[in-house]
Amino acid sequence: MYHSITLGTKNTWNDWHLIPKTRPVINPPSLKLNYIDIPGRDGGFDMSAALSGRALYNNRQGSWEFIVENGFRDWSTLYSEIMTYLSGQRMTAVLEDDPNYYYEGRFSVNGWNSDRNYSLITIDYVVSPYKRDINDLGGNWIWDTFNFETGVDYFYRNIPVKGTATVKVVGGHISTTPIIIESTTGFNCYF
Repeated sequence: MYHSITLGTKNTWNDWHLIPKTRPVINPPSLKLNYIDIPGRDGGFDMSAALSGRALYNNRQGSWEFIVENGFRDWSTLYSEIMTYLSGQRMTAVLEDDPNYYYEGRFSVNGWNSDRNYSLITIDYVVSPYKRDINDLGGNWIWDTFNFETGVDYFYRNIPVKGTATVKVVGGHISTTPIIIESTTGFNCYF
């Protein structure tokens, strides 16, 4: 396992031979806090969940530092390729160590340091607060990576209804609104 990251369609190891200095992780999101100072009151009045009724989060931000394998490609060509590919593009990121989920956001090259023995490249990220199930990207269901103990099938299809029906929908942390499509054979529910 190379602890690689797939950014859009490019993999940090397979396509660029980048070796992470430490195991890549995505930093946790920070809470969006909103305190109002009211004269004559101790502390601030917490309005953080006033509109949503739940905790809200800022985007996740951080960086990864990679060692550039010598001899794979000319460093200036590789640097230009990575810069061009990432520059300002919105894309997904899938960590090899957490292949059932993806993050969506923007990625950019922050720095490139080079010396006689090796080079380092730093890639910054700003992604949405929640990691999402890889099956949300569409395409074929990936049973090989599905975890039968913790995984959830979010697609409810062709549920027969005569009169009324109650369906327990297992959800995650993201507030969502389901789309229910009625037909003569039942209903389908998508998130």
